[in-house]
Amino acid sequence: MGKYIGNRGKICRRFGVNLFGNLKFDRLLEKRPNPPGVHGAAQTRKKDSEYGRQLKEKQKLKIMYGLREKQFRIIFGRAAKRKGITGDNLLQLLERRLDNVIYRLGFAPTRTAARQLVNHGHVRVNGRKLNIPSYTVTEADEISIKDRDGSKALVQRNLESSTRREVPQWLILTKEELKGQIARMPLRDEMPSVADELMIVELYSK
Repeated sequence: MGKYIGNRGKICRRFGVNLFGNLKFDRLLEKRPNPPGVHGAAQTRKKDSEYGRQLKEKQKLKIMYGLREKQFRIIFGRAAKRKGITGDNLLQLLERRLDNVIYRLGFAPTRTAARQLVNHGHVRVNGRKLNIPSYTVTEADEISIKDRDGSKALVQRNLESSTRREVPQWLILTKEELKGQIARMPLRDEMPSVADELMIVELYSK
């Protein structure tokens, strides 16, 4: 997977947005809003070319969802072939990834941690083990946790610490049973994005 292994605080400061979901980066951006480096303040005044701005928007989404370029291109290709607005389709496909759904439900504190939950076999989809983080969920899919004390205890701790994150309305969370369900497909205003998806569409349309 496209896991970012550099200094996450610096990458958030570089783009000016929390790309990893961890609340500590929100606090970091409040305290140090300028880009990293001695000349951080000067960098905020530097103007990018149109291509540079488009590339930056794509990089933000790739880092946020933990994708490599090839993976991102495949998802964009699927979005472009669907009916409707390509940018909206792109965000919806990203949001419907299993690892992202685990994160949105609060079963994991970050998308990286959610990916590990899936990879390590802690997650069930419709009652069956599924260890593919890129799996695209569909309406009425049920997400549950492996019926083992260790798995349930881990997810329970994560849920208790994720109270500041709201579960989007297109998902249904049953905390007592550690289960989630896809109520419907997400709408555009229910898919918070750190990037301008229209610029990404323009980039790939060249």
